[in-house]
Amino acid sequence: MEALWLSARLAACTAAILLLIGMPLAYWLSQAEWRGKFLLESVVALPLVLPPTVLGFYLLVAMGRNGPVGRLWVALFGHTLAFTFFGLVVASVLYSLPFAVQPLVAAFESVDARLLDAAAVLGAGRWRTFREVILPLSVPGVITAAVLSFSHTLGEFGVVLMVGGNIPGITRTVSIDIYDHVQSLEYEAANRTAIALLLISFAVLSTIYAVNRRVWSPWPVARRE
Repeated sequence: MEALWLSARLAACTAAILLLIGMPLAYWLSQAEWRGKFLLESVVALPLVLPPTVLGFYLLVAMGRNGPVGRLWVALFGHTLAFTFFGLVVASVLYSLPFAVQPLVAAFESVDARLLDAAAVLGAGRWRTFREVILPLSVPGVITAAVLSFSHTLGEFGVVLMVGGNIPGITRTVSIDIYDHVQSLEYEAANRTAIALLLISFAVLSTIYAVNRRVWSPWPVARRE
């Protein structure tokens, strides 16, 4: 239970941070007409194709005592960023970034451009247009981004193991707990934890499909005459 609670706390922190930084980034990507935008899109999507151990290795080097981030962290707080819960949060944010940004970009791009033009004609600025037009129409994308970020972080293994190691109560997440049980031939304990993750994953996917297909929706559904 301790590992599951730690993973849930890590996933919740990661999802919240990704929504905060992902919304402005996704909005810029959906609106910008810069030719080199594809380069930034490639960087954001890189964790989708990059092996977790590769990303985890470079993050470990950067966060270690001799790394640029690690040296700064030691100077400020007296200890390294690697093998800490906050280090896991930083690594998880980078690893799950595309799972938040891409659904948000798709949602923002799907908003009818005529509504944005009408808001501009009525004198609404960018922030007001985003707050009162784009964001309300993009709620399914926001929910999808939050749920995907949470679930992806909940089950991550390679990055967590490389950056956080296996410290009980600090960096030992549920995926590492399952791995430890299997290594110790404790299949019954591993099965219990794996079933819990399976049920959570099913609930996550059901939520996303239900929201996107309007089977369940927290906002009113317009009826067609």
